[in-house]
Amino acid sequence: MEAKYDIKGFIEAGNAILGIEFGSTRIKAVLIGRDNEPIAQGSHDWENRLENGIWTYSEDDIWTGLQDCYADMKKDVQKLYGTDVTSLKAIGFSAMMHGYLAFNKDGSLLVPFRTWRNTITEKASQELSQLFGFNIPQRWSIAHLYQAILNGEEHVKDIAFQTTLAGYVHWKLTGEKVLGVGEASGMFPIDSSTGTYNSKMVSQFEELIAGKGIDLKINDIFPKVLNAGDDAGVLTDEGAKLLDVSGSLKGGIKLCPPEGDAGTGMVATNSVAKRTGNVSAGTSVFAMVVLENELSKAYEAIDLVTTPSGDPVAMVHCNNCTSDLNAWVNIFKEFAEAFGIEVDMNKLFGTLYNKALEGDADCGGLLAYNYFSGEHITGFEEGRPLFVRTPDSKFNLANFMRVNLLTALGALKTGCDILLKQEKVKVDNITGHGGLFKTKGVGQRILAAAMNAPVSVMETAGEGGAWGIALLASYMVNKEGRSLAEFLDEKVFAGEKGVQMSPDASDAEGFDKFIERYLGGLPIERAAVDSLK
Repeated sequence: MEAKYDIKGFIEAGNAILGIEFGSTRIKAVLIGRDNEPIAQGSHDWENRLENGIWTYSEDDIWTGLQDCYADMKKDVQKLYGTDVTSLKAIGFSAMMHGYLAFNKDGSLLVPFRTWRNTITEKASQELSQLFGFNIPQRWSIAHLYQAILNGEEHVKDIAFQTTLAGYVHWKLTGEKVLGVGEASGMFPIDSSTGTYNSKMVSQFEELIAGKGIDLKINDIFPKVLNAGDDAGVLTDEGAKLLDVSGSLKGGIKLCPPEGDAGTGMVATNSVAKRTGNVSAGTSVFAMVVLENELSKAYEAIDLVTTPSGDPVAMVHCNNCTSDLNAWVNIFKEFAEAFGIEVDMNKLFGTLYNKALEGDADCGGLLAYNYFSGEHITGFEEGRPLFVRTPDSKFNLANFMRVNLLTALGALKTGCDILLKQEKVKVDNITGHGGLFKTKGVGQRILAAAMNAPVSVMETAGEGGAWGIALLASYMVNKEGRSLAEFLDEKVFAGEKGVQMSPDASDAEGFDKFIERYLGGLPIERAAVDSLK
């Protein structure tokens, strides 16, 4: 969006709005202007580490990473506009959801941060899912808490506060122990009618742990749940120093409720209204669909979370998407280089992806599994990437590329089929974002076939979660009586629907045939996992 105003003056007047998101490999800051458009950004790369069998980031990693990211954004402002940031209209923090951060009454961390990536809570996840009649994935905060109880961990008796990464950062900067409802829905099931933790399940959980001699009350130790648009406190003077080590930022700035990366992805793709959804497809892939009605029962393949406004969302999350596809494209790169041809990777991806559109709708009988890691939806704790064919399969380049594109969405489709075919959930439009959609029209067409629904790809979707949380901060100070969906439609996307593509009937039929083959061939993948150690 081309700016038609004095951005430097806008920043100096303290009118810009900041969003910061802690992703799993990068912390990103986006500063937005008068029309909610990005005007500056900063980032900091970081890596989780495996310590004593736990995927974690240290407290030091969190704060030095945040400070470096903020300083990088300030540098960008200086470079672009020749000025400094001393005040802001609003700030929002977001982070990867779930996980376990437990503190004692003095505010000290009791055990190292356990991230969403840990799969160490299987027993807790199964017992709670059964108790609640509601799917509790292993990465949810309540599963981590209950597993610590089952393990008899010493620290449990000292827990005074438990939160997520976004909630922790927000608390330290404002003193407020709160969470946005979308993020809270990855800690504990939310009752959409009350907008807070499901009281029946809270009672069930407290009764269960009382039987084990543990006296913890969810509403005492979990953050208070807030809705999109609510005030969530102000940046304290100490918080300002913690964020901006140069000391030029002043306290007193309003903060919006901290949210999770699923919620910010919904906002950044304008997918918060009922009957809309979005699919994020990169190394992993997940689909979020905003529901009109509750599902008829709990499914292990489907997580139930909420939008930042508290509406129920069905989420299908898969571990594997583009890694195997990228590995095959690199083989073609090596092949070309062996002939002395210099390869432009964008052109190579574009050529091979477009070749897939020439293939048979069902990939000519070819089969592939893109499982670099385990895939819970199909029951695999480990993965083995595989390509399989029969002697009479139609083995050519077009079908080979097509099968690798279809299998990138294979596990996702098995979960989405439960929603769209069994539960008859209605979706008017899905927005695709992430690496799979970089080659124009290809990933989009394959996703439209997988979901048998129209798919849009927006220019702005690439801005990601840091932009999404900046928009939620903007909503808090600029909502003027609008719902979040209305605010996004009128003030952010203003009619931008992106490029929409409807599903092709023969593509959709071909994908269904491929999925039959995919499900039927899972014993081959099982044999590979068992045999190739």
